[in-house]
Amino acid sequence: MSKSLKVGILSMGEMGVGIAKLLIAHGFPVATNCQGRSQDTIDRAREANVELLSSDLELVNQCQLILSVVPPRDAEATAQRVIDALSGGPKREDLYYADLNAVAPSTCRGIATTIEKARVPIRFIDGCIIGGPPRSKDAPDPGTNQTASDDSHASWKRPRIPVSGPDSLADLPDGAEVADVLNFRVISPSIGAASGLKMCFAAMTKGFTAIATQTFTTARSLGVADELHTEMAELIPRQLQIAEGSVPSMVPKAYRWVREMEEIAKTMEEDGGWTRGLFDGAAGIYREVASDLTLKEEKPGKRKRGTTIEEVATIMSEGLQKKKKKTV
Repeated sequence: MSKSLKVGILSMGEMGVGIAKLLIAHGFPVATNCQGRSQDTIDRAREANVELLSSDLELVNQCQLILSVVPPRDAEATAQRVIDALSGGPKREDLYYADLNAVAPSTCRGIATTIEKARVPIRFIDGCIIGGPPRSKDAPDPGTNQTASDDSHASWKRPRIPVSGPDSLADLPDGAEVADVLNFRVISPSIGAASGLKMCFAAMTKGFTAIATQTFTTARSLGVADELHTEMAELIPRQLQIAEGSVPSMVPKAYRWVREMEEIAKTMEEDGGWTRGLFDGAAGIYREVASDLTLKEEKPGKRKRGTTIEEVATIMSEGLQKKKKKTV
């Protein structure tokens, strides 16, 4: 049965589409504005049965909740889009806006301050996504549009979404239910807490992926990649297993992870008292992957190259060696 609460999602990337499918399977109508986006994005939204609106104004007028699920570099601009759409419009009930992006606590607090200064009817929720996109456990492949056989939580694989801040979806009609469906978990009344948790978690996971990418690439250049694999399999098999899964899956996301590493570096400096060097370095690794002439063509769900850690290492080794020769 369709619910009265309509959810807007910006934008329709892999995660956004997964969240849309989860909500729709549980009876919540979902809309987006794909104006100016690629045909692939539009097709993903249509295949997920997301309503396509022609403007941000339509989106804020029709939805009671907007989820911002964009690359970190677009988090502030996306919030400004919603502010602009609400500015000067007719009076309305508060719009709930959940920023679920991988940004530093100070970036998140800056967005909240911008909203407050704009004096628009927005209730801001700081959130983060830990885990992969939601998908039906009945679906044979994450890229399919198959929905679950029923709408229970048990039939879906869902990420965890910790949230923080003074406002709660429980104050919104049907809000408690949508929060339950999305796996929201309140961790603090302070804006910045959820974003900070994401930064620390991603430092451990994506930071390791950066180290593994650089290490296996260098081992390939040295001619000892097979030996490295043998030693890791014998002595640290769990780390090898994680590397073999995370490095290939990172390739089509590398361009997004550049800014995420920079946001982590910002967090470590501002909130942890460390220097930025470690994660600015990780950003550089992902920048190299994202700019590689072969790997930069890879898209989620349309993989051709770099589907194993060995192939990623080989491609990156060859590309970096060519770059090195040009500078000599």
